[in-house]
Amino acid sequence: MNTVTKTEKAKQAVSRPEESPKQYVSPDVNIYETEQDYVLEAEMPGVTKEQIEITLEANSLTLVGNRSDQDPQGDLLYRESRPIIFRRVFELDPAIDASKIRAQMEQGVLTLVLPKTAAVQPRRIAVE
Repeated sequence: MNTVTKTEKAKQAVSRPEESPKQYVSPDVNIYETEQDYVLEAEMPGVTKEQIEITLEANSLTLVGNRSDQDPQGDLLYRESRPIIFRRVFELDPAIDASKIRAQMEQGVLTLVLPKTAAVQPRRIAVE
Protein backbone atom coordinates (compact mmCIF):
# COMPACT_ATOMS: atom_id res chain seq x y z
CA MET A 1 0.00 0.00 0.00
CA ASN A 2 1.30 3.42 -0.95
CA THR A 3 1.20 5.80 2.03
CA VAL A 4 2.43 8.92 0.21
CA THR A 5 -0.32 11.49 -0.05
CA LYS A 6 -0.98 13.76 -3.03
CA THR A 7 0.32 16.75 -1.08
CA GLU A 8 3.62 15.00 -0.37
CA LYS A 9 3.93 14.02 -4.04
CA ALA A 10 3.37 17.63 -5.06
CA LYS A 11 6.06 18.82 -2.63
CA GLN A 12 8.51 16.25 -3.97
CA ALA A 13 7.84 17.29 -7.57
CA VAL A 14 8.37 20.98 -6.77
CA SER A 15 11.54 20.52 -4.74
CA ARG A 16 14.67 21.44 -6.66
CA PRO A 17 18.04 19.79 -6.33
CA GLU A 18 20.65 21.77 -4.43
CA GLU A 19 22.48 24.23 -6.64
CA SER A 20 26.02 23.06 -7.17
CA PRO A 21 28.80 25.49 -6.23
CA LYS A 22 30.52 27.33 -9.06
CA GLN A 23 33.35 25.43 -10.68
CA TYR A 24 36.54 27.39 -11.34
CA VAL A 25 39.44 26.55 -13.62
CA SER A 26 42.90 27.67 -12.56
CA PRO A 27 44.62 29.41 -15.49
CA ASP A 28 48.17 28.41 -16.39
CA VAL A 29 50.66 31.15 -15.47
CA ASN A 30 54.25 32.12 -16.17
CA ILE A 31 56.00 34.38 -13.66
CA TYR A 32 59.38 35.93 -14.30
CA GLU A 33 61.52 38.64 -12.80
CA THR A 34 63.27 41.63 -14.34
CA GLU A 35 65.42 44.20 -12.52
CA GLN A 36 62.48 46.50 -11.78
CA ASP A 37 59.42 44.20 -11.97
CA TYR A 38 57.85 40.82 -11.62
CA VAL A 39 55.78 39.86 -14.66
CA LEU A 40 52.84 37.45 -14.43
CA GLU A 41 51.24 36.00 -17.57
CA ALA A 42 47.96 34.12 -17.14
CA GLU A 43 46.44 32.16 -20.03
CA MET A 44 42.67 32.61 -20.30
CA PRO A 45 41.63 31.63 -23.84
CA GLY A 46 38.39 33.14 -25.06
CA VAL A 47 38.31 35.83 -22.36
CA THR A 48 38.23 39.50 -23.36
CA LYS A 49 39.43 42.42 -21.27
CA GLU A 50 35.80 43.27 -20.48
CA GLN A 51 35.39 39.81 -18.90
CA ILE A 52 38.39 40.16 -16.55
CA GLU A 53 38.21 41.20 -12.91
CA ILE A 54 41.42 41.86 -10.98
CA THR A 55 41.18 42.68 -7.29
CA LEU A 56 43.84 43.47 -4.72
CA GLU A 57 42.85 43.06 -1.10
CA ALA A 58 45.55 43.29 1.56
CA ASN A 59 48.33 41.17 0.01
CA SER A 60 46.01 38.94 -2.07
CA LEU A 61 45.78 39.45 -5.81
CA THR A 62 42.74 37.71 -7.32
CA LEU A 63 42.28 37.13 -11.05
CA VAL A 64 38.86 36.16 -12.40
CA GLY A 65 38.07 35.72 -16.09
CA ASN A 66 34.67 34.71 -17.38
CA ARG A 67 34.52 33.02 -20.78
CA SER A 68 30.87 33.19 -21.77
CA ASP A 69 28.93 31.07 -24.20
CA GLN A 70 29.10 32.69 -27.64
CA ASP A 71 26.34 32.14 -30.15
CA PRO A 72 27.67 30.77 -33.45
CA GLN A 73 26.94 32.60 -36.71
CA GLY A 74 25.43 29.48 -38.34
CA ASP A 75 23.92 26.22 -37.18
CA LEU A 76 26.05 24.64 -34.44
CA LEU A 77 27.04 21.09 -35.41
CA TYR A 78 29.62 20.27 -32.75
CA ARG A 79 31.07 22.09 -29.73
CA GLU A 80 33.99 21.31 -27.43
CA SER A 81 34.48 24.73 -25.83
CA ARG A 82 32.20 25.67 -22.99
CA PRO A 83 31.66 28.63 -20.68
CA ILE A 84 34.36 28.68 -18.00
CA ILE A 85 35.23 30.86 -15.03
CA PHE A 86 38.99 31.16 -14.58
CA ARG A 87 40.12 32.07 -11.06
CA ARG A 88 43.48 32.23 -9.34
CA VAL A 89 44.69 33.94 -6.16
CA PHE A 90 48.26 35.02 -5.46
CA GLU A 91 49.79 36.25 -2.22
CA LEU A 92 51.97 39.25 -3.02
CA ASP A 93 55.35 39.96 -1.50
CA PRO A 94 55.40 43.26 0.45
CA ALA A 95 58.30 44.26 -1.83
CA ILE A 96 55.76 44.88 -4.63
CA ASP A 97 54.50 48.43 -5.14
CA ALA A 98 50.78 47.62 -5.36
CA SER A 99 49.81 51.16 -6.40
CA LYS A 100 51.74 50.80 -9.68
CA ILE A 101 50.50 47.41 -10.91
CA ARG A 102 49.64 47.44 -14.63
CA ALA A 103 47.50 44.94 -16.56
CA GLN A 104 47.04 44.17 -20.26
CA MET A 105 44.93 41.54 -22.03
CA GLU A 106 45.96 40.39 -25.49
CA GLN A 107 44.92 37.25 -27.40
CA GLY A 108 43.76 35.39 -24.30
CA VAL A 109 46.85 36.17 -22.24
CA LEU A 110 46.57 38.50 -19.25
CA THR A 111 49.90 40.19 -18.47
CA LEU A 112 50.41 41.87 -15.11
CA VAL A 113 53.47 43.97 -14.38
CA LEU A 114 54.17 44.06 -10.65
CA PRO A 115 56.77 46.77 -9.95
CA LYS A 116 59.24 46.26 -7.13
CA THR A 117 59.49 48.95 -4.49
CA ALA A 118 62.52 51.21 -4.76
CA ALA A 119 63.96 49.68 -1.57
CA VAL A 120 64.42 46.24 -3.20
CA GLN A 121 65.52 47.34 -6.67
CA PRO A 122 69.22 46.93 -7.37
CA ARG A 123 71.23 50.12 -7.46
CA ARG A 124 74.81 51.09 -8.19
CA ILE A 125 76.92 52.61 -5.50
CA ALA A 126 79.60 54.96 -6.67
CA VAL A 127 83.06 54.54 -5.24
CA GLU A 128 84.66 57.84 -4.25
